Amino acid sequence: MVWRVGDPAPAQWQLIGSSMNSGDAEFDALAEWMATEATGPERGEIHGAFASGDTSDVIRHDAVKRAVETVENTPDWVDRGVLAEGARALRRGGCDGMYFARDVALMGGYQFSDLNKTLVRTGALEKGANQRFAETMRWALDVTGDGGLEPWAAGFTSTVHVRLIHSLVRRHVRAMDDWDESRWGVPVNQTDMGATLAGALIAPGAGALTMGVVCTPRELDSIAHLTRYVGWLMGVRDEFLPRDFRDAIRLLCHLVSAQSEPDETSALLAAPMASDPLRWSFGAFEPVRRRLARAQHLSVAAAFLGPRTMRALGLPALVLPWYPAMRLPINLARSAYALSGAERYRRCADRGGDAQWKFYDRITGGDGATIGASAGASTKAH
Repeated sequence: MVWRVGDPAPAQWQLIGSSMNSGDAEFDALAEWMATEATGPERGEIHGAFASGDTSDVIRHDAVKRAVETVENTPDWVDRGVLAEGARALRRGGCDGMYFARDVALMGGYQFSDLNKTLVRTGALEKGANQRFAETMRWALDVTGDGGLEPWAAGFTSTVHVRLIHSLVRRHVRAMDDWDESRWGVPVNQTDMGATLAGALIAPGAGALTMGVVCTPRELDSIAHLTRYVGWLMGVRDEFLPRDFRDAIRLLCHLVSAQSEPDETSALLAAPMASDPLRWSFGAFEPVRRRLARAQHLSVAAAFLGPRTMRALGLPALVLPWYPAMRLPINLARSAYALSGAERYRRCADRGGDAQWKFYDRITGGDGATIGASAGASTKAH
């Protein structure tokens, strides 16, 4: 299946550009109230409520109630059955989809220096990319879990919690003396959120395809439907939410094309990330497996990012794409098995999901990750 994506029309370019000055009015109002009117204990209570999904006590505050009503007012176009299909399709991609998300979407995303400007100001250099990816992966696992997007289930809660964190970070960074809004727009703006959303959910699906995970058109469109709903929950505007997988690829390409060129922060963020596998937990033969994991993830990055981008990120430019080449026939065979019957498909999706959780445990050492921890003081709503 081939998608041809042309350049954005002038009106689309104008929309993408103007959206760099837009945030999330509904949750930005909550962040402002938390910073200016709520007491310290109230702020802690609200943080805990959005992290746990139990907002029953905090909706006594009008600002919180309005935010909760916003996400609970589910659009008519949401199809719960299609959401479940999209989640299963992403689980069936197994670790290879997650590897693409880490090594291409996240690490490759560091080439866009405007995005880095917000990350650096929230402590990304100090906390490290492994922490950030662990939090992102935990969110993705919650979203793609069985029933994860039911109201206030794990994925729904994680997404709404991330939305609140975005608004708190937006307010915090926007108030910094060195933030130049005339040049960089609003921190965590609509254009950035749309690109990040597509990179987090569409890129793994497309990346798994390139490594031999064959998906039917219906599966791909179900991934797009899931992405659309998750983006809606996260406060992304309708113009940047995909209608189908082809539209999702168009949005991904158009939004990424509007991002800025690499600068000195690109290598500062990406190069340490390439060495994170040297600290992962493998158990037996750990030193050898750590070095092999580093080579494996560099292989994935090099295969899809290319020498020019690898150099801009401070990474080795000439790395053989041995891992994607090795996985291609394996994934083709597994796809043929999965698509040959409903029970086989279910087993493959279950195994893929289990493998993703094992990868999560490997990168966190079994301790897990707290969503929002890498944002640090930015989320405290001073």
